[in-house]
Amino acid sequence: MNQPQPNRSLWRRMIRASLLESELFEEVEAEHRSIGQAFLVVLFATAAGGLGSALGGHGVRHVAIDVMEPFVLWLAGSVFSYMVGATFLRGPETVTDYAEVLRTTGFAFSPGIFRLLAAVPPPPLGFAFTVATDLWMLVAGIIAVRQALDFTTLRAIATFGVSYLLLWLTLSGLLISLPL
Repeated sequence: MNQPQPNRSLWRRMIRASLLESELFEEVEAEHRSIGQAFLVVLFATAAGGLGSALGGHGVRHVAIDVMEPFVLWLAGSVFSYMVGATFLRGPETVTDYAEVLRTTGFAFSPGIFRLLAAVPPPPLGFAFTVATDLWMLVAGIIAVRQALDFTTLRAIATFGVSYLLLWLTLSGLLISLPL
């Protein structure tokens, strides 16, 4: 009996990721070609954040941070999530590689297109939309890590937390070392 093929269009996948469908994260984990789509998702989140920040009247430095942040979080956060999850917090079912984590966490940035709403006046409302979108992406990221590493939700939360602590420490160290 033939099973229906999943809809692999980028927009449909972004909607499913935004709806926090764990099956979507399993699908992109298994599909090696989805890395290009994951990159595009992060690119769209980057563009939306930068545009929302610029339209919201923020300065160049703020806009630059909003443009760079998703890529840094995606690439470096995925490295730390892979390192922590595949070694220190490895579960009995964990069989993964960095590319799987990269694909799933890339799609976790799907709600990031709503960062465009940072431009909504008055500024506190735009800020509230940004915070809500960031929390939404945080939950999607935890689900992405859980699915990529074949974890329980608690183990995924721990992996995500330790990974982002390591990322924060690394970025803080880099920023402190920069000559101003």
